[in-house]
Amino acid sequence: MSDATPQSTFRGLPLTPEQDAEVRHYIKKKAQHGAPWDTPELEAMLRDMLEPPSDDDGGLGSTVDETKAATERATASIDETMEPIEACEERNAAMETEGMRGPKR
Repeated sequence: MSDATPQSTFRGLPLTPEQDAEVRHYIKKKAQHGAPWDTPELEAMLRDMLEPPSDDDGGLGSTVDETKAATERATASIDETMEPIEACEERNAAMETEGMRGPKR
C-alpha cells in the first residue's frame, strides 16, 4: 500500500493510511447500497480522526497515579508473615478503605 499524503487522501485531508482506507471503505459501502455517502456521519468520522480527544477530566494520568498510590498504601498494610488468602483479604479491605476516602487533591 502506498503512503497516504494530503495530495492522495480523501479531500486532501492529513489522514493516516488507515484512516484514509476507513473513509474510502465507508464511501464504497454507502455507494454499494445506493445511499448518499456525504453524510453528517462521515463528517463526524472525519472530525474524530482529525481532532485529538479533549482532556476534560484532568487526564488519565492523574487517575492512574491516584490508583497506584492507593494500591501502595493498601499493600503497605499487609504483613509478610500472613497467609496468602488472609493477605489478599487484607489488601482488598485496605483498597476499599482507600476508595471510600476518595481521590487525594
